[in-house]
Amino acid sequence: MNYVADMHTHTIASGHAYNTITEMAKAAADVGLKLLGITEHAVSMPGTCHNFYFQNLKMVKRELFDVELALGVELNIIDYDGNVDMEQSLLSQMDVAIASIHTGIKYEAGSITQNTNAILQAMKNPYINIIGHPDDSRVPMDYKELVLASREFNTLLEINNNSLTPGGWRVNPYENDKHILELCAENNIPIIIGSDAHSFDKVGCHNYAIKLIDELHFPQELIANYNIKLIKKYINKYRKEC
Repeated sequence: MNYVADMHTHTIASGHAYNTITEMAKAAADVGLKLLGITEHAVSMPGTCHNFYFQNLKMVKRELFDVELALGVELNIIDYDGNVDMEQSLLSQMDVAIASIHTGIKYEAGSITQNTNAILQAMKNPYINIIGHPDDSRVPMDYKELVLASREFNTLLEINNNSLTPGGWRVNPYENDKHILELCAENNIPIIIGSDAHSFDKVGCHNYAIKLIDELHFPQELIANYNIKLIKKYINKYRKEC
């Protein structure tokens, strides 16, 4: 069974990515995806787009090359209270929203309790759908608490393919993602895989994440990427339809 969605990608609008929306959509079509999330970095990330960009997303077509587009944002969690760098009024307009900790971007790693609370509070935001790459040991967390909270707050935890790519900059992502997956399997809680593609050739590239998932015999029915109906239960744009 082939995956049909990649909800974490970036275009040139993010400042350190290399292709346009059209090029990313064409790449998605070429690898057989039916749904593509384009989630530009929010304003705290150096070099990314202005909030005017996000306000104007309503002008962009939501289907190209027979691929449905969900256009939104990768937010920066900026403090231990789970605040993010976009106002609720604008965030509510996004098709999809990922919230991530990027060390050094407004957020300084704290204790396990502080970091866990930052994620939990972000999960409570009704417009945040996915927690991006919660897999870096420089930002230690209580993974059991996060996994159980993801079910409570209808939020998906991401297994980030970029994190698992050899030479990546996050610390111990394999061990941390393994722990997340084991806890999700034990508790029957879905996850999502994200390519975190910053160029067209990485769209839908989930090879390292799939390798880990296969090693653990993680249940396919708990992987949102394989099931459009499942993924739409979590994403802002579609929740009213489900």
